[in-house]
Amino acid sequence: MLQRTMLLLLITLMASLPTQAQEIAVLKYKGGGDWYSNPTALPNLIRFCNKTIRTEINSKPQTVEAGSTGLFQYPFIHMTGHGNVFFSNEEALNIRTYLLAGGFLHIDDNYGMEPYLRKELKKVFPDKEMEELGPDHPIFSQKFQFPDGLPKIHEHDGKRPQAFGIFNEDRLILLFTYESDLGDGWEDPEVHNDPEEVRQKALQMGANIIQYAFKN
Repeated sequence: MLQRTMLLLLITLMASLPTQAQEIAVLKYKGGGDWYSNPTALPNLIRFCNKTIRTEINSKPQTVEAGSTGLFQYPFIHMTGHGNVFFSNEEALNIRTYLLAGGFLHIDDNYGMEPYLRKELKKVFPDKEMEELGPDHPIFSQKFQFPDGLPKIHEHDGKRPQAFGIFNEDRLILLFTYESDLGDGWEDPEVHNDPEEVRQKALQMGANIIQYAFKN
């Protein structure tokens, strides 16, 4: 009963936020993983989105902690890192409530976080499993077309890139991008020396994710 009441209150809070406010945030989590990695990634993605899909996102992404009610100020949360991830039960409940209330979480594996993340997501949604998104999912056909699905940006283990999702009543509420490393492709060119065409693919896919999240 308490959880239902909390959910209704937070849905009301999110609905009351100004519609013109477009801000996104990086999720700060515990466990020792470098949640702060790729510092130039989101600012570059924001500039690209504001130019190509006509968003009006604040140029400086914010930081929000997993257990904070501040989570509900943002329609889109980005999470990344290389290593361990840990959510307390209270943080898991906060994230679950945020997502069920209409929020969207994009998790981009910067390499090495996948096994830890899967374990912690079971705390967030013990009754849900991540499902692989096929290339026909609408997230791959927003402003930019990706007929083959998620693009490969960095090699890492040489596996194919995969996009996984968690759904609530047919709405994609959580996207996990694996063996792609979009965030590295969003960074300043000199950070990873990626070819411009690779960076463009990463930015275009990122814009699709933002556009999809804002529309749904």
